[in-house]
Amino acid sequence: MLQEKELKPLPGGLMLGLLLIVPVLLILVVIWAVAAENGYAILAAIVVFAVDMICLAGFAVVNPNEAKVVQLFGVYQGTIKTQGFWWVNPFTRRRRVSLRVRNFESSKLKVNDQDGNPIEIASVIVWRVIETAEAVFHVDDYEHYVHVQSESAVRTLATSYPYDAHIEGQMSLRMSVNEIAHRLRDEIHERVATAGVEIIEARITHLSYAPEIASVMLRRQQANAIIAARSKIVEGAVGMVEMALELLSAKHVVELDEERKATMVSNLLVVLCSDRDAQPIVNAGTLYQ
Repeated sequence: MLQEKELKPLPGGLMLGLLLIVPVLLILVVIWAVAAENGYAILAAIVVFAVDMICLAGFAVVNPNEAKVVQLFGVYQGTIKTQGFWWVNPFTRRRRVSLRVRNFESSKLKVNDQDGNPIEIASVIVWRVIETAEAVFHVDDYEHYVHVQSESAVRTLATSYPYDAHIEGQMSLRMSVNEIAHRLRDEIHERVATAGVEIIEARITHLSYAPEIASVMLRRQQANAIIAARSKIVEGAVGMVEMALELLSAKHVVELDEERKATMVSNLLVVLCSDRDAQPIVNAGTLYQ
């Protein structure tokens, strides 16, 4: 397993100055060699000039949030992460790797949730390269690797949780947004760690039932909502009836036997729990007529 190591290159400005001075000196040498009829000096000047031209290929520019992975004849030499103008061995191969934060949105995937219901799910992944050697040498194409592994992790996550929670406290894809996002990030990070990639954030951007069951599930959600609302209404109505009976008894407004209390409770519950406005009936006789 290759580990990233920092390469210390030579300053590019200094090397450029030296390589530009060499041709000037060689011209003076050639003039002297011609005057002295020294063929060896001319040959040496030609060789030095050729080497000088080859050295010009060793310059490299490293931009902010960028790295250059350096190889010499297939052997990893190191990574240049410091921005600036540098010079390295001209026979090396320098591969650019971006260290910027990147993101992509996965396509809509159709999978089955934990309950077996077909759903559509998509996510956005924010990531960056932190280990250049692993990114370049451990996988063939680290960008494609991140995309494939992210979609695989989304599929795995979707099959591990239900779309909606049916038990109180149960995690679900729709309700446990933050918890699901953290688990998705950890799942993807574990898969792409071998490629030298860090997952900064992962969140679900699209979640819905598949079209073939969407209408049925919508009616189910509406029914659950109605049941929950009715439960709250009944709970509140019972409390109001209890309070009304206690106040009537405490203030001695009227004395009711058990039968009349039952009738009053029944009427109050009908009024309070009905989904329509009740029509009042005024009793013009006695309480028992």
